[in-house]
Amino acid sequence: MSRYDYWFSCLKGISGREKRRLLGKYRSAEALYYIEETRLKEEGISEKGLAEWRKRGQWEFQKKEEELKRKGIRLVCCHSPEYPRRLRELPGMPFALYVRGKLPADELPSVAIVGARQCTSYGETMAIRYGEALAEAGIQVISGMAKGIDSAGQRGALNGGGKSFAVLGCGADVCYPGENRGLYRDLQVQGGVLSEYPPGTRPLPGYFPARNRIISALADVVLVMEAREKSGSLITADMALEQGRDVYALPGAADSPLSRGCHGLIRQGAGILISPEEFLRETGWILPGKEKELAAAGAKEPDKNKKMLENTEKLVYSKLALYPKGKEELLLETGLEPARLTATLVSLELKGYICEKAKNYYSRRG
Repeated sequence: MSRYDYWFSCLKGISGREKRRLLGKYRSAEALYYIEETRLKEEGISEKGLAEWRKRGQWEFQKKEEELKRKGIRLVCCHSPEYPRRLRELPGMPFALYVRGKLPADELPSVAIVGARQCTSYGETMAIRYGEALAEAGIQVISGMAKGIDSAGQRGALNGGGKSFAVLGCGADVCYPGENRGLYRDLQVQGGVLSEYPPGTRPLPGYFPARNRIISALADVVLVMEAREKSGSLITADMALEQGRDVYALPGAADSPLSRGCHGLIRQGAGILISPEEFLRETGWILPGKEKELAAAGAKEPDKNKKMLENTEKLVYSKLALYPKGKEELLLETGLEPARLTATLVSLELKGYICEKAKNYYSRRG
């Protein structure tokens, strides 16, 4: 990281997408620091962005660098090898992340556990139970460290001896909510805390829906434990589906307002959470010591499954989720010839990995 990267990452009035475009064109944040204003206008930078750019002379490089070091925060820019692969693959991701602790490992599976802040004891218990089981299976748990389901799932993961990562809607140096200070400290030891917002940023309502896209993007699967009909957790679920992630929901009492959002997701095609063991069986992630038990229930070991799929099949399968996707969209996303795509879809269907929900519309088997 150059000293100019921190300045550029904190620059207001310019989106992350625009920052990535400019960096790709001008090669370095240092070059952008010294760029002429006329060039910026030619690049279409807004007046707000230009106003912020004019303040660059007030940036105290040494003081800012010392502040990061003092707070134990690392800046990981999108051009860094450390930047998470799952984020790199998706549009609209942050230009940079501010990190305390570690980032999720690219090579390990990740699951997000999200849900209501004002949860029931049932929801909290299940979140802890799933967090523990996932951790014992070596799966990383992602969430937002919010009260209720989020913190319960993350605490369960830590109790299970695993790693968990919190994405905050404030600066990485700000513990919010304050009552989770113990969890906040533990996460930095057994995982990490990260944010797209510069240090010192206070938690504002508008920041939380934006951070949800990072939670879902860092996960391979999103679990919604409890959610009302209108809930931030449903925003996360929608973002997950847009990003090609699978979504599972926990069923609850028919008359519970906190389960209506989950029931709505299930009605729309989300996977049903019956038990952690069943979830691990469906996904192919096996608990240590449970191989025989799960094999008796018909589980398939993930490594074996992966070896059975050819490279083209892996490509097509990676573009599918629980919601059906049309063949035309798959042609655009995979770049395959129509005949080859058709043959691959037929092969995946025969092997039991996908199903044709409607004419030329396919989805993964839930």
